Amino acid sequence: MFSPGISIGAELTNEEMRSLFKCGNMGGMRRSKQTGTLVIISDDTKGLYRDVWKNGVLHYTGMGKVGDQVLEGNQNETLYYSDTNGVEVHLFEVLQKAVYTYRGIVKLVDKPYKSTQPDDNGNMREVWMFPVMPISEMAQGISRELSEQEISKLSDKELARYASVKNVNKEPKTTETVVYYRDPYLKQLVKRIADGKCQYCGNDAPFLDKEGQPYLEEHHVVRLADGGKDVIDNVVAICPNCHRKMHVLKNETDLVVLTSIASHNRRQLEKYLGISEMYERKYKKHER
Repeated sequence: MFSPGISIGAELTNEEMRSLFKCGNMGGMRRSKQTGTLVIISDDTKGLYRDVWKNGVLHYTGMGKVGDQVLEGNQNETLYYSDTNGVEVHLFEVLQKAVYTYRGIVKLVDKPYKSTQPDDNGNMREVWMFPVMPISEMAQGISRELSEQEISKLSDKELARYASVKNVNKEPKTTETVVYYRDPYLKQLVKRIADGKCQYCGNDAPFLDKEGQPYLEEHHVVRLADGGKDVIDNVVAICPNCHRKMHVLKNETDLVVLTSIASHNRRQLEKYLGISEMYERKYKKHER
């Protein structure tokens, strides 16, 4: 096993990564026979490839800019057979331009499949999608939760990525009472979308919290105790007054309004992750 000597979360430049892994300095899939590795790069700052995190699994788009992607004779084939060919696959993410964040060794967790995406000329084509997951998260579950202060400092794209990856819909734990898991990344993301205003009444947050952030409360449209899920489609950020009103009155009209607001939050998450319809129409051309 090749040890790059860096910790998960380390941020490298392109040259530092190339020097460390003894690989090329261009493209999103970089094979190194010297280190026995394949470096794959999921670059959020480029618009041609549509990599998506779903429940902790990265659905990574294969290589090939124009026309249908193929497996033979390129690094798609290397990744496809990575479970048996002895090649270690190391993942980097680019959430800020030219900053390569190390996510560790990844493994295929499901069979690669074909999907459709626009190519470099804007024509729809078949691409290969590779469902991979960091082995550190397979072995230990999702890594440690950041503090609320650390979460508040994440960029929109980082926050959306954490909310997408971390939200695995954890089951409640039963002690003397039932304790429901609430995703702190999702909570911060919805507050970020609200932009300091109650998503129900539209008024400014009543005060700033100890971190200097507008104080809004997370509310589940369908309560967790009633079978609701801790997901973006079911969470809004509202002021304490409106929050108490929802729990006291349980008005059906309010439920309809909040459901619509939660749908808006889902669309905003998709925008942050780069998979909205508008993004589809306005994607930029870049190399992998």
